[in-house]
Amino acid sequence: MNETNAAFAYQQASARSATPVGQVVALYDTILRDFRRANEAQATGQVEKRVFELNHALAVIGHLRGVLDHERGGEAAKRMERFYEVTHGMVLQASVAADRESVNKLIELYSSLRQAWQVCEKQIAASAGSALPTPPVVPPAVKASQPAAQPEEPVAARSNWRG
Repeated sequence: MNETNAAFAYQQASARSATPVGQVVALYDTILRDFRRANEAQATGQVEKRVFELNHALAVIGHLRGVLDHERGGEAAKRMERFYEVTHGMVLQASVAADRESVNKLIELYSSLRQAWQVCEKQIAASAGSALPTPPVVPPAVKASQPAAQPEEPVAARSNWRG
């Protein structure tokens, strides 16, 4: 088994055992990896690879959009829908313009949101071991420097995602 196959097998096993929030974090990791690879490809003049990586990121973003549960997710689901809509357009623009700075901005946005979901996952895990019920978990606010169309406070995925 080569290194790539081993990494893929590990990712598959991790995804199967992850919580719903952990699965969202893993999808953000995939998007971030795609963005970084696209930037590397752009730097080395590999246009097809850059486009492939950005298209893969768009597919993952599309999947995240598709599993939003608007009935149970309420305002949070609307905000996440808008975030995915805005960043989808940003990815398309970065692809057409071959602009590494735009991809860097996307990396910043998704890194912040990934971090918020990771905090949420840790809080859920900690509260699962507690005998007393805890209030709903809300990850830290997304940076104020981000576009206004972006959600400010995503809520725990358990109430927003179909699973």
